[in-house]
Amino acid sequence: MTSEIFDPGNPELGMLPCGQESGGTRLVVMDETVDALFGDRIRKYFTQNDIDVEYLTLPGGDENKTVEAFLKVASKLTEVGTSRVGTPPIAIGGGVLQDVVGMAASLYRRGIPYVRVPTTLLGQIDGSVSAKNGVNYEGCRNRLGTFAPPPRTLIDRGLIATLPERQIRSGLGEALKMALIKDARLFQLLEEYGPRLVTDRLQDSGAEPGDPQPGLEVIHRAISGMAEELQKNLWETDLKRIVDYGHTFSPIVEMRALPELHHGEAVAMDCVFSAVLAVNRGLLAPRQLARIVDTTRRIGLAASHPLFTDATVMKQALADTMRHRDNHQYLTLLTDIGETVFVDDLTEAEIDSAVEVMADLLREQEAGPRGAVVGVPDRLQTRRGHGAPETSAPLAA
Repeated sequence: MTSEIFDPGNPELGMLPCGQESGGTRLVVMDETVDALFGDRIRKYFTQNDIDVEYLTLPGGDENKTVEAFLKVASKLTEVGTSRVGTPPIAIGGGVLQDVVGMAASLYRRGIPYVRVPTTLLGQIDGSVSAKNGVNYEGCRNRLGTFAPPPRTLIDRGLIATLPERQIRSGLGEALKMALIKDARLFQLLEEYGPRLVTDRLQDSGAEPGDPQPGLEVIHRAISGMAEELQKNLWETDLKRIVDYGHTFSPIVEMRALPELHHGEAVAMDCVFSAVLAVNRGLLAPRQLARIVDTTRRIGLAASHPLFTDATVMKQALADTMRHRDNHQYLTLLTDIGETVFVDDLTEAEIDSAVEVMADLLREQEAGPRGAVVGVPDRLQTRRGHGAPETSAPLAA
């Protein structure tokens, strides 16, 4: 991590990975939001440091995460004369831009190094430690992609101070995922400080020495937790991954709702849906579901969406995800906050039951202000059992 990354006196942004010396012009790719907010400072940085660069600005948003976008980056790499090693491009922007530039770099000359500078909370706590790049294709999220971790990633918490609150909330959706699967302390931070984290953009404004710094701790715990999980399975040779929690049902919802939902918003709903499945199985206590829904809402995220109340859509989502997991469900379910198990026998009946609860949550959030769960634990209490219903066979891809 660094600070004041666009200060010409900070050498981090212009440094090459592994200490190589630059042999020519480097490409700096920004998304439109970054160019509007920081473009002048970025250009001043490279000018004052006498670093030869050219610029490419791309639109953000998942609807622009396309084959055409990464081909545009590849064409620009040729135009500026990018070499095999000595002139790695620099990607400054959100997760969409990082994926597009990473995809181009991974294929250009069969793979060149590049530098990530994530400027969104989602990009900093999720994408910053990932090896994956990709673009959407034929209506499917990240259907085309590569594994190509950059040799250098720079994280400056100050860059998210200017983000709209909605982007902060979306990023906290991924932090919620990490909390639920492995970090009860992180969940406590979100539960206690949720509204403050959003309004303060995780900057810990006004904190005196010795005061709690929940913003810094949330970012640190989310990043380190993700890095710990990915490090032992970077290339996904093991398809049982707890970090896929929140990403089983959400991809199809996110793509069908474009551009309505942000990534972290859909992930948070998937976290809730999967928690409902766990309560129905008797794995998770209803009071823990209540805490999860309440914390989700305190962050400012919706717990449900009409697509999560459609059993047909949820079954399609699982079937598509199973194809990505070699025709296994490998579904992560909670046994407690911070503790999980894998299941591979989820049934259609269980999905039918869960979407009813998601419909309850949707009606509740549409009826009034966000608050604690009303009635949902009692409703689920009547269904709690141990394991999948015996009368229904597991879903198949």
